[in-house]
Amino acid sequence: MAGHTVYTLSEVSRHKSKNDCWLVIDGRVLNVTKFLEEHPGGEEVLLESAGKDATKEFNDIGHSKSAQNLLLKYQIGVLQGHTLKNNEQVGSTEEPKRKEMSAIVIKDDLTPKYATVVEFAAPLLVAGSYFCYRYLTPSS
Repeated sequence: MAGHTVYTLSEVSRHKSKNDCWLVIDGRVLNVTKFLEEHPGGEEVLLESAGKDATKEFNDIGHSKSAQNLLLKYQIGVLQGHTLKNNEQVGSTEEPKRKEMSAIVIKDDLTPKYATVVEFAAPLLVAGSYFCYRYLTPSS
């Protein structure tokens, strides 16, 4: 782990405020202070896990791949005693290449637009006419 900053859990535990928020996920020490306001679940969720190992909470939620890639962006070091797997890189902020989707929409509906309006308005006119007739005719 040469060249990587190694932190102990006690060092991480000193950073648990809104102005200085660190946490550990999968052995990665993350400084998420700048991410607090952007977090989709709200800053409270991160502050509850601040200064601790939040791996279980992170994995229980089932975060997306893009959320998992953000770990690398906010990583500042490694937790003491943790070794990264061979395919894991410390501090890499490269975005994965996204697959592009293309779609073709075929519109088969040949009904004129005025027909849709008539289909909606005709029942309303019939119902309105009926209620007017019932209201205006004297009952015996």
